[in-house]
Amino acid sequence: MAEVFAARRDRVRERCAGDGGGALISRPANVRYLAGGAPPGAVLLIGPDEDALLCPATPIQGTGAGRPDDTLRLAVLPEDGADPAVAAAELARRAKAETLAVEEHHLTVARHRAMRSAVPRLRLTDTGPVVERQRIVKDEEEIACLRIAAEITDQALGELLESILVGRTERHLALELERRLVDHGADGPAFPTSVATGPNSGRRGHRPTDRRVEEGDFLTVCVGADYRGYRCEIGRTFVIGTTPADWQIELYDLVFAAQRAARETLRPGIAYREVDRAARRILDGAGHGAGLAPLTGHGVGLEIDEDPQLTPAAMGKLDACVPVTVEPGVHLPGRGGVRIDDTLVVRQEADGGPELLTITTKELLAL
Repeated sequence: MAEVFAARRDRVRERCAGDGGGALISRPANVRYLAGGAPPGAVLLIGPDEDALLCPATPIQGTGAGRPDDTLRLAVLPEDGADPAVAAAELARRAKAETLAVEEHHLTVARHRAMRSAVPRLRLTDTGPVVERQRIVKDEEEIACLRIAAEITDQALGELLESILVGRTERHLALELERRLVDHGADGPAFPTSVATGPNSGRRGHRPTDRRVEEGDFLTVCVGADYRGYRCEIGRTFVIGTTPADWQIELYDLVFAAQRAARETLRPGIAYREVDRAARRILDGAGHGAGLAPLTGHGVGLEIDEDPQLTPAAMGKLDACVPVTVEPGVHLPGRGGVRIDDTLVVRQEADGGPELLTITTKELLAL
């Protein structure tokens, strides 16, 4: 993998660190993508001749994130409280760099000012989203990690569905799902697990409460595993303890049709907004347009919400080997709703079309 990380850094160097300059990468997901690991608080300096990973003397609270590339120079700051970003700017200047491209979309104003004060003769420029754009298309090693994350998530969700659910709280079920993810080999949840029951069901990003599961409820679960930094997402809706009511079947079939329509558009060259439009057209036509989420899906990888964004106004087209979610939903205030969410990888039609990573059944089960 060292060659992979070096090649990624070389592409950034070509874009941002030309003419004897350097680039400072501070966004943790970008540091991990380019360095193989991102110790909490670390920054990556990409120089004209040498790259270095600079870490604080006292690590910032948080879990470690991967093992850094052994070919990188690793520097731990000698002073407690010293800022690795400032140290990186000083190191760049000692290496005779005249410019340093920084991630202005991530670096705070205070850190930017501290760097200017410490090295006033170093000209700071903006990298722009150069690393984020490089991260959109995944290599097969990254996709393999996503595939394992999806397998872990499917296992955890499948086990939960075999247990007794009536009388348990949303919060308890969410905590149990996250424990099961770790039991099956995840580094942790990819994002805070959402479990929503009854009138809460179908809400995007619902935070679990102490509401207890009741017979006849819709139960909506949105969960994902983090495996070696790569994050997937799955969302499913079930009915608890009884045959679904007519309105539940009708709403479920509608959201299922919208999700299937969007999934079937996934191919290289399709516009982001066309994927969104495929789902939105069906839900809007049934009278649910006003309450829809602002997006139908998004990219996943080292972060759970990456580019591309599948929205009505999104510009750009999908490429092969881009993993995305497709997650339409409808929430009826006071009654509940349906969400169906999958993680897929865009593939050429000759390779079988979109690869579905999350395979838990989408049948409307009565649990």
